[in-house]
Amino acid sequence: MAKLFSYGTLQQKNVQLANFGRELSGHKDILQGYIVGEVEITDERVLRESGKAFHPILRFTGKLVDEVAGTVFELTDAELAQADDYEVDAYVRVKAMLKSATECWIYAAAGGTRP
Repeated sequence: MAKLFSYGTLQQKNVQLANFGRELSGHKDILQGYIVGEVEITDERVLRESGKAFHPILRFTGKLVDEVAGTVFELTDAELAQADDYEVDAYVRVKAMLKSATECWIYAAAGGTRP
């Protein structure tokens, strides 16, 4: 099972049901070295499923004092591919290490500076 850190709309029950056909269970954790920005969503499907025209987006800072709270979910590989399909081109999926030392996937700003 893949671990995915969610800090935005993938935490919403309606988005989970629309994309995975089930409500996800997870646990809280912290991602360091990022801040949350905002991106305007124009994709009709994503707008319909999330109900929001603006979504949060991670921006890499590299500073451990910058922290983002979220939820870690376990997904099958097929569900991870469905999450990829849900996220618009402004996001890229990358590996990250959480404050708890859990390695997981995150969706961050595409083109952002990363080590």
